[in-house]
Amino acid sequence: MSKEQTVYISGLGVISAIGNNVAENLDALTSGRAGMRTMQRLQSAHKQILPVAEVQLSNDALAGLAGLPEEVSRTALLSAIAAQEAVADAGIELAAWRTGFISANSVGGMDKTEDFFPGFLQDASGGDLKMVVNHECGAVTEVVADALGIKDFVTTISTACSSSANSIFLGARMIRQGLLDVAVAGGTDALTRFTLNGFNTLMILDQEYCQPFDENRRGLNLGEGAGYVVLVSERVAATLARKPVSALSGWANANDAHHQTASSPEGKGNLLAMEGALKKAGLSPADIDYINVHGTGTSNNDSSEGRAIAALFAGHYPAMSSTKSYTGHTLGASGAIEAVYAVLAIREGVVFPSLRLQTPIQELPFAVTTVLEKKEISHVLSNSFGFGGNCSSLVFSKV
Repeated sequence: MSKEQTVYISGLGVISAIGNNVAENLDALTSGRAGMRTMQRLQSAHKQILPVAEVQLSNDALAGLAGLPEEVSRTALLSAIAAQEAVADAGIELAAWRTGFISANSVGGMDKTEDFFPGFLQDASGGDLKMVVNHECGAVTEVVADALGIKDFVTTISTACSSSANSIFLGARMIRQGLLDVAVAGGTDALTRFTLNGFNTLMILDQEYCQPFDENRRGLNLGEGAGYVVLVSERVAATLARKPVSALSGWANANDAHHQTASSPEGKGNLLAMEGALKKAGLSPADIDYINVHGTGTSNNDSSEGRAIAALFAGHYPAMSSTKSYTGHTLGASGAIEAVYAVLAIREGVVFPSLRLQTPIQELPFAVTTVLEKKEISHVLSNSFGFGGNCSSLVFSKV
Protein backbone atom coordinates (compact mmCIF):
# COMPACT_ATOMS: atom_id res chain seq x y z
CA MET A 1 0.00 0.00 0.00
CA SER A 2 1.48 3.34 -1.05
CA LYS A 3 2.02 6.07 1.52
CA GLU A 4 -0.63 8.81 1.44
CA GLN A 5 0.83 12.16 0.49
CA THR A 6 1.13 15.01 2.95
CA VAL A 7 -1.33 17.88 2.59
CA TYR A 8 0.42 21.10 3.61
CA ILE A 9 -0.98 24.40 4.90
CA SER A 10 0.65 27.15 2.84
CA GLY A 11 -1.52 30.19 3.57
CA LEU A 12 -3.78 31.62 6.30
CA GLY A 13 -6.50 34.25 6.24
CA VAL A 14 -8.94 35.39 8.93
CA ILE A 15 -11.25 38.21 9.93
CA SER A 16 -13.17 38.23 13.20
CA ALA A 17 -14.27 40.46 16.04
CA ILE A 18 -10.68 40.51 17.35
CA GLY A 19 -9.00 41.56 14.12
CA ASN A 20 -9.28 42.14 10.39
CA ASN A 21 -6.34 39.91 9.45
CA VAL A 22 -4.10 37.16 10.81
CA ALA A 23 -1.63 39.52 12.53
CA GLU A 24 -4.39 41.39 14.40
CA ASN A 25 -6.05 38.14 15.48
CA LEU A 26 -2.75 36.76 16.77
CA ASP A 27 -2.08 39.95 18.73
CA ALA A 28 -5.51 39.77 20.39
CA LEU A 29 -5.11 36.07 21.23
CA THR A 30 -1.74 36.60 22.87
CA SER A 31 -2.79 39.74 24.74
CA GLY A 32 -6.11 38.37 26.02
CA ARG A 33 -8.30 40.86 24.16
CA ALA A 34 -11.85 39.62 23.52
CA GLY A 35 -14.21 40.89 20.82
CA MET A 36 -17.56 40.82 22.62
CA ARG A 37 -19.43 44.08 23.16
CA THR A 38 -22.88 45.66 22.90
CA MET A 39 -24.31 45.38 19.39
CA GLN A 40 -23.15 48.20 17.15
CA ARG A 41 -24.01 47.18 13.58
CA LEU A 42 -26.78 44.65 14.09
CA GLN A 43 -30.15 46.24 14.83
CA SER A 44 -32.12 44.08 17.25
CA ALA A 45 -34.68 44.35 20.03
CA HIS A 46 -32.04 42.56 22.14
CA LYS A 47 -29.36 45.17 21.48
CA GLN A 48 -28.87 46.15 25.11
CA ILE A 49 -29.34 42.62 26.46
CA LEU A 50 -27.27 40.19 24.40
CA PRO A 51 -23.57 40.92 23.74
CA VAL A 52 -22.16 39.79 20.40
CA ALA A 53 -18.74 39.59 18.75
CA GLU A 54 -19.07 41.76 15.64
CA VAL A 55 -16.45 42.59 13.05
CA GLN A 56 -15.97 46.31 13.65
CA LEU A 57 -16.27 47.40 10.02
CA SER A 58 -19.31 48.56 8.06
CA ASN A 59 -20.36 46.84 4.86
CA ASP A 60 -18.95 49.82 2.92
CA ALA A 61 -15.56 49.36 4.59
CA LEU A 62 -15.64 45.60 4.02
CA ALA A 63 -16.54 46.10 0.37
CA GLY A 64 -13.57 48.41 -0.02
CA LEU A 65 -11.20 45.81 1.45
CA ALA A 66 -12.73 42.98 -0.59
CA GLY A 67 -12.90 44.87 -3.88
CA LEU A 68 -16.56 43.92 -4.24
CA PRO A 69 -19.73 46.04 -4.56
CA GLU A 70 -21.43 47.03 -1.29
CA GLU A 71 -24.63 45.29 -2.41
CA VAL A 72 -22.92 41.92 -1.90
CA SER A 73 -23.94 40.20 1.34
CA ARG A 74 -21.85 40.71 4.45
CA THR A 75 -21.24 36.96 4.55
CA ALA A 76 -19.57 37.12 1.12
CA LEU A 77 -17.58 40.26 1.99
CA LEU A 78 -16.09 38.62 5.08
CA SER A 79 -15.33 35.52 3.03
CA ALA A 80 -13.57 37.43 0.27
CA ILE A 81 -11.34 39.34 2.69
CA ALA A 82 -10.14 36.24 4.55
CA ALA A 83 -9.78 34.11 1.40
CA GLN A 84 -7.80 36.82 -0.39
CA GLU A 85 -5.45 37.11 2.59
CA ALA A 86 -4.91 33.34 2.63
CA VAL A 87 -4.10 33.25 -1.09
CA ALA A 88 -1.72 36.20 -0.78
CA ASP A 89 -0.04 34.56 2.21
CA ALA A 90 0.46 31.34 0.25
CA GLY A 91 2.13 33.17 -2.64
CA ILE A 92 0.66 30.79 -5.19
CA GLU A 93 -0.47 31.55 -8.72
CA LEU A 94 -3.79 29.74 -8.52
CA ALA A 95 -4.29 29.61 -12.29
CA ALA A 96 -1.15 27.48 -12.65
CA TRP A 97 -2.71 24.60 -10.69
CA ARG A 98 -5.95 22.64 -10.45
CA THR A 99 -7.49 24.77 -7.73
CA GLY A 100 -10.68 24.37 -5.75
CA PHE A 101 -12.65 26.76 -3.55
CA ILE A 102 -14.49 24.88 -0.81
CA SER A 103 -16.38 27.26 1.42
CA ALA A 104 -18.91 26.89 4.21
CA ASN A 105 -21.61 29.11 5.61
CA SER A 106 -24.96 28.77 7.33
CA VAL A 107 -26.71 32.12 6.84
CA GLY A 108 -26.01 32.88 3.18
CA GLY A 109 -27.09 36.39 2.22
CA MET A 110 -29.73 36.58 4.93
CA ASP A 111 -28.50 39.97 6.13
CA LYS A 112 -29.56 41.54 2.84
CA THR A 113 -32.84 39.63 2.81
CA GLU A 114 -33.68 40.93 6.28
CA ASP A 115 -33.18 44.50 5.07
CA PHE A 116 -35.26 43.86 1.96
CA PHE A 117 -38.25 42.07 3.47
CA PRO A 118 -39.97 44.75 5.63
CA GLY A 119 -40.33 47.10 2.67
CA PHE A 120 -41.47 44.27 0.43
CA LEU A 121 -44.25 43.46 2.89
CA GLN A 122 -45.43 47.04 2.66
CA ASP A 123 -45.24 47.17 -1.14
CA ALA A 124 -44.76 43.95 -3.10
CA SER A 125 -43.80 45.93 -6.20
CA GLY A 126 -41.02 47.80 -4.38
CA GLY A 127 -37.56 46.88 -3.22
CA ASP A 128 -34.32 46.13 -5.03
CA LEU A 129 -34.09 42.47 -6.01
CA LYS A 130 -30.29 42.74 -5.99
CA MET A 131 -30.63 42.44 -2.22
CA VAL A 132 -32.05 38.91 -2.37
CA VAL A 133 -30.39 37.22 -5.36
CA ASN A 134 -27.52 36.04 -3.16
CA HIS A 135 -29.73 34.77 -0.34
CA GLU A 136 -28.84 31.08 -0.52
CA CYS A 137 -25.58 29.67 0.84
CA GLY A 138 -24.12 28.61 -2.50
CA ALA A 139 -24.40 32.10 -3.96
CA VAL A 140 -21.98 33.41 -1.31
CA THR A 141 -19.38 30.85 -2.38
CA GLU A 142 -19.83 31.59 -6.08
CA VAL A 143 -19.37 35.35 -5.61
CA VAL A 144 -16.05 34.81 -3.83
CA ALA A 145 -14.86 32.07 -6.19
CA ASP A 146 -15.39 34.48 -9.08
CA ALA A 147 -13.45 37.19 -7.22
CA LEU A 148 -10.57 34.74 -6.70
CA GLY A 149 -10.72 33.50 -10.29
CA ILE A 150 -11.22 29.88 -9.19
CA LYS A 151 -13.17 27.75 -11.65
CA ASP A 152 -11.79 24.19 -11.46
CA PHE A 153 -13.92 23.12 -8.49
CA VAL A 154 -16.33 25.21 -6.41
CA THR A 155 -18.67 23.86 -3.75
CA THR A 156 -20.46 24.87 -0.55
CA ILE A 157 -20.80 22.95 2.70
CA SER A 158 -23.44 23.75 5.31
CA THR A 159 -23.40 21.39 8.29
CA ALA A 160 -24.00 23.92 11.07
CA CYS A 161 -21.05 24.55 13.40
CA SER A 162 -18.82 21.88 11.83
CA SER A 163 -19.26 23.32 8.32
CA SER A 164 -15.85 24.85 7.69
CA ALA A 165 -13.95 22.03 9.40
CA ASN A 166 -15.66 19.74 6.90
CA SER A 167 -14.68 22.11 4.06
CA ILE A 168 -11.05 21.85 5.07
CA PHE A 169 -10.89 18.10 5.19
CA LEU A 170 -12.83 17.74 1.94
CA GLY A 171 -10.10 19.84 0.34
CA ALA A 172 -7.43 17.59 1.84
CA ARG A 173 -9.20 14.45 0.64
CA MET A 174 -9.44 15.80 -2.90
CA ILE A 175 -5.73 16.65 -2.92
CA ARG A 176 -4.82 13.20 -1.63
CA GLN A 177 -6.99 11.60 -4.31
CA GLY A 178 -5.22 13.58 -7.03
CA LEU A 179 -8.32 15.60 -7.95
CA LEU A 180 -6.86 18.99 -6.94
CA ASP A 181 -3.41 20.49 -6.46
CA VAL A 182 -4.56 23.43 -4.35
CA ALA A 183 -7.67 23.99 -2.23
CA VAL A 184 -8.68 27.30 -0.67
CA ALA A 185 -10.90 25.95 2.10
CA GLY A 186 -12.74 27.41 5.07
CA GLY A 187 -15.91 29.26 5.85
CA THR A 188 -17.75 32.45 6.68
CA ASP A 189 -20.84 33.68 8.51
CA ALA A 190 -22.27 37.10 9.32
CA LEU A 191 -24.52 37.98 12.22
CA THR A 192 -28.22 38.30 11.38
CA ARG A 193 -31.36 38.92 13.39
CA PHE A 194 -32.74 35.54 12.33
CA THR A 195 -29.71 33.74 13.79
CA LEU A 196 -29.74 35.77 16.99
CA ASN A 197 -33.45 35.21 17.53
CA GLY A 198 -33.17 31.51 16.76
CA PHE A 199 -30.41 30.91 19.29
CA ASN A 200 -32.24 33.07 21.82
CA THR A 201 -35.33 30.88 21.39
CA LEU A 202 -33.18 27.88 22.26
CA MET A 203 -32.27 29.75 25.48
CA ILE A 204 -28.54 29.20 25.03
CA LEU A 205 -27.33 32.81 24.69
CA ASP A 206 -25.42 34.42 27.54
CA GLN A 207 -26.43 37.93 28.60
CA GLU A 208 -22.87 38.37 29.87
CA TYR A 209 -19.57 37.51 28.20
CA CYS A 210 -19.42 33.73 27.78
CA GLN A 211 -17.34 31.50 30.09
CA PRO A 212 -16.53 28.27 28.23
CA PHE A 213 -15.78 25.23 30.43
CA ASP A 214 -16.73 27.09 33.60
CA GLU A 215 -18.88 25.31 36.19
CA ASN A 216 -21.28 28.29 36.17
CA ARG A 217 -21.39 28.84 32.39
CA ARG A 218 -24.64 30.31 31.12
CA GLY A 219 -24.47 30.04 27.33
CA LEU A 220 -22.71 31.36 24.25
CA ASN A 221 -22.16 34.72 22.58
CA LEU A 222 -22.71 34.80 18.83
CA GLY A 223 -19.97 36.15 16.61
CA GLU A 224 -19.17 36.63 12.94
CA GLY A 225 -16.16 36.33 10.69
CA ALA A 226 -14.36 34.15 8.17
CA GLY A 227 -11.31 31.94 8.03
CA TYR A 228 -9.49 30.12 5.22
CA VAL A 229 -6.43 27.96 4.78
CA VAL A 230 -4.68 27.20 1.51
CA LEU A 231 -4.05 23.46 1.26
CA VAL A 232 -1.43 22.24 -1.19
CA SER A 233 -0.08 18.94 -2.45
CA GLU A 234 3.52 17.81 -2.00
CA ARG A 235 4.21 18.79 -5.61
CA VAL A 236 2.97 22.33 -5.09
CA ALA A 237 4.73 22.67 -1.72
CA ALA A 238 8.05 21.82 -3.36
CA THR A 239 7.72 24.90 -5.61
CA LEU A 240 7.05 27.43 -2.84
CA ALA A 241 9.62 30.02 -1.84
CA ARG A 242 8.48 29.77 1.79
CA LYS A 243 8.13 26.19 2.98
CA PRO A 244 5.00 25.34 5.00
CA VAL A 245 5.37 24.89 8.74
CA SER A 246 2.34 22.65 9.20
CA ALA A 247 0.17 20.04 7.57
CA LEU A 248 -3.35 18.70 8.00
CA SER A 249 -2.51 15.21 9.17
CA GLY A 250 -5.85 13.88 10.39
CA TRP A 251 -9.58 14.43 10.21
CA ALA A 252 -12.87 12.70 10.90
CA ASN A 253 -16.59 13.38 10.90
CA ALA A 254 -19.08 11.48 13.04
CA ASN A 255 -22.73 11.75 13.99
CA ASP A 256 -24.43 10.31 17.06
CA ALA A 257 -27.90 11.43 15.82
CA HIS A 258 -28.88 12.24 19.41
CA HIS A 259 -30.89 15.46 18.98
CA GLN A 260 -31.51 18.25 16.50
CA THR A 261 -29.64 20.87 18.53
CA ALA A 262 -27.95 19.04 21.44
CA SER A 263 -24.95 16.75 21.79
CA SER A 264 -25.39 13.37 23.47
CA PRO A 265 -24.73 13.75 27.21
CA GLU A 266 -21.77 11.36 27.10
CA GLY A 267 -20.33 12.91 23.94
CA LYS A 268 -20.51 9.85 21.68
CA GLY A 269 -20.17 11.78 18.43
CA ASN A 270 -17.43 13.98 19.89
CA LEU A 271 -15.43 10.92 20.93
CA LEU A 272 -15.86 9.20 17.56
CA ALA A 273 -14.67 12.31 15.71
CA MET A 274 -11.57 12.75 17.88
CA GLU A 275 -10.71 9.05 17.74
CA GLY A 276 -11.11 9.02 13.96
CA ALA A 277 -8.94 12.10 13.45
CA LEU A 278 -6.14 10.67 15.60
CA LYS A 279 -6.31 7.36 13.75
CA LYS A 280 -6.13 9.14 10.39
CA ALA A 281 -3.08 11.06 11.59
CA GLY A 282 -1.43 7.91 12.96
CA LEU A 283 -1.20 9.48 16.41
CA SER A 284 -2.06 8.48 19.95
CA PRO A 285 -3.78 10.80 22.44
CA ALA A 286 -0.42 11.33 24.20
CA ASP A 287 0.96 12.90 21.00
CA ILE A 288 -1.44 15.86 21.12
CA ASP A 289 0.10 19.00 22.63
CA TYR A 290 -2.93 21.31 22.49
CA ILE A 291 -6.67 20.97 21.94
CA ASN A 292 -8.63 23.92 20.59
CA VAL A 293 -11.90 22.76 22.12
CA HIS A 294 -15.28 23.47 20.55
CA GLY A 295 -16.04 25.16 23.88
CA THR A 296 -19.13 27.23 23.19
CA GLY A 297 -20.03 27.94 26.82
CA THR A 298 -23.39 26.15 26.85
CA SER A 299 -24.10 23.61 29.56
CA ASN A 300 -24.68 20.74 27.14
CA ASN A 301 -21.84 21.38 24.69
CA ASP A 302 -19.05 21.82 27.22
CA SER A 303 -20.17 18.89 29.35
CA SER A 304 -20.45 16.52 26.35
CA GLU A 305 -17.11 17.55 24.88
CA GLY A 306 -15.47 17.41 28.29
CA ARG A 307 -16.65 13.87 28.95
CA ALA A 308 -15.41 12.75 25.54
CA ILE A 309 -11.99 14.33 26.17
CA ALA A 310 -11.85 12.73 29.63
CA ALA A 311 -12.56 9.32 28.09
CA LEU A 312 -10.03 9.63 25.26
CA PHE A 313 -7.18 11.40 27.03
CA ALA A 314 -7.47 9.79 30.49
CA GLY A 315 -4.18 10.34 32.28
CA HIS A 316 -2.64 12.36 29.44
CA TYR A 317 -4.52 15.67 29.34
CA PRO A 318 -2.87 18.15 26.98
CA ALA A 319 -3.19 21.92 27.25
CA MET A 320 -6.57 23.05 25.94
CA SER A 321 -8.55 26.24 25.55
CA SER A 322 -11.61 27.74 23.88
CA THR A 323 -10.87 30.63 21.52
CA LYS A 324 -14.62 31.25 21.33
CA SER A 325 -14.01 33.18 24.55
CA TYR A 326 -12.44 35.77 22.19
CA THR A 327 -14.43 35.54 18.96
CA GLY A 328 -17.80 34.30 20.12
CA HIS A 329 -19.36 31.40 18.26
CA THR A 330 -19.00 32.21 14.57
CA LEU A 331 -21.16 29.24 13.49
CA GLY A 332 -20.23 28.02 10.00
CA ALA A 333 -16.95 29.95 10.14
CA SER A 334 -15.80 28.67 13.52
CA GLY A 335 -14.01 25.51 12.38
CA ALA A 336 -11.90 27.42 9.87
CA ILE A 337 -11.15 30.39 12.14
CA GLU A 338 -9.99 27.91 14.77
CA ALA A 339 -8.00 25.98 12.15
CA VAL A 340 -6.09 29.21 11.48
CA TYR A 341 -5.53 29.56 15.24
CA ALA A 342 -4.32 25.94 15.44
CA VAL A 343 -1.69 26.59 12.77
CA LEU A 344 -0.67 29.81 14.55
CA ALA A 345 -0.27 27.84 17.79
CA ILE A 346 2.18 25.52 16.00
CA ARG A 347 3.98 28.35 14.23
CA GLU A 348 4.32 30.57 17.30
CA GLY A 349 4.77 27.81 19.88
CA VAL A 350 1.96 29.06 22.10
CA VAL A 351 -1.23 27.88 23.80
CA PHE A 352 -3.85 30.61 23.72
CA PRO A 353 -5.60 30.97 27.08
CA SER A 354 -9.32 30.69 27.68
CA LEU A 355 -10.75 33.91 29.05
CA ARG A 356 -13.00 34.47 32.07
CA LEU A 357 -12.69 30.97 33.59
CA GLN A 358 -13.44 31.24 37.31
CA THR A 359 -14.48 27.75 38.43
CA PRO A 360 -13.51 24.65 36.40
CA ILE A 361 -16.30 22.16 35.64
CA GLN A 362 -16.38 19.98 38.75
CA GLU A 363 -17.25 16.71 37.02
CA LEU A 364 -14.20 16.89 34.72
CA PRO A 365 -10.67 15.78 35.70
CA PHE A 366 -9.04 18.69 33.86
CA ALA A 367 -9.40 22.44 33.35
CA VAL A 368 -8.77 24.64 30.33
CA THR A 369 -5.66 26.80 30.19
CA THR A 370 -6.13 30.34 31.52
CA VAL A 371 -2.68 31.87 30.99
CA LEU A 372 -0.62 32.26 27.85
CA GLU A 373 1.68 29.27 27.65
CA LYS A 374 4.80 29.14 25.49
CA LYS A 375 5.77 25.61 24.51
CA GLU A 376 6.85 23.46 21.61
CA ILE A 377 3.72 22.31 19.80
CA SER A 378 3.90 19.47 17.30
CA HIS A 379 0.25 18.41 17.05
CA VAL A 380 -3.00 20.34 17.62
CA LEU A 381 -6.48 18.81 17.76
CA SER A 382 -9.24 21.23 16.75
CA ASN A 383 -12.87 20.32 17.51
CA SER A 384 -16.03 21.53 15.76
CA PHE A 385 -19.30 20.01 16.93
CA GLY A 386 -22.56 21.12 15.32
CA PHE A 387 -26.32 20.84 15.45
CA GLY A 388 -27.80 17.50 14.51
CA GLY A 389 -24.81 15.72 16.05
CA ASN A 390 -22.51 16.62 13.15
CA CYS A 391 -19.12 16.33 14.85
CA SER A 392 -15.74 16.96 13.19
CA SER A 393 -12.17 16.99 14.44
CA LEU A 394 -9.01 18.09 12.64
CA VAL A 395 -5.37 17.38 13.51
CA PHE A 396 -2.68 19.84 12.46
CA SER A 397 0.96 18.77 12.69
CA LYS A 398 4.30 20.53 12.56
CA VAL A 399 6.50 19.67 9.56
